[in-house]
Amino acid sequence: MKLYYAQNSRAVRIAWLLEELGLEYEIEKFTLGERAMREDNYKSIHPMGRVPALEDGDVTLFESGAIVQYILALHADGRMAPEPGSKEFSNYLQWLHYCEGMIMPPINTIVVETILLPPERRTELNVKRATKLLGQMLSAVEAHMENRDFLAGDFSGADIMTGHSVIVSRNLVKADFSAFPNLTRYADGLLQRPALQKAMSL
Repeated sequence: MKLYYAQNSRAVRIAWLLEELGLEYEIEKFTLGERAMREDNYKSIHPMGRVPALEDGDVTLFESGAIVQYILALHADGRMAPEPGSKEFSNYLQWLHYCEGMIMPPINTIVVETILLPPERRTELNVKRATKLLGQMLSAVEAHMENRDFLAGDFSGADIMTGHSVIVSRNLVKADFSAFPNLTRYADGLLQRPALQKAMSL
């Protein structure tokens, strides 16, 4: 397998998963925004010129949730995903997909308005709205994590996806976690995992 990767991106999720599973992979690193990501040879792999992308033989995928599901289905030997019909399977599915549907949209707005756009093009109202929405989205995870170590029983692909978004919420866009003790504990625990530390430092 070959992973196309940049630090501080969703590609960290895929590197984290591969490291947790102990799978061998080749990596091609980019710096976010570099010209090589916009060139035709890379856009033939990821049409939007973003990361992650994963090549596995003649299969190419470029959506992080799909890549996580693909790796777990084909290369994990039943690890990191509850069996269908188990009591945690519905939780697993919900939190596997929750991050992209609920958490990442306001994060994307905050990143664009506070990091990517030049100051003269930023809109403070957009940041305020996105910040409020992000707090609401995180509140649901906070409630779910009461008396839990992980989102769906044991550590799973759901933690790779939504757990990473929780960390990004706190560390990148500086969401206020003062009312989220469960998420603070959860994020701190995930950041102690050697596989995530490796994935973040590639």
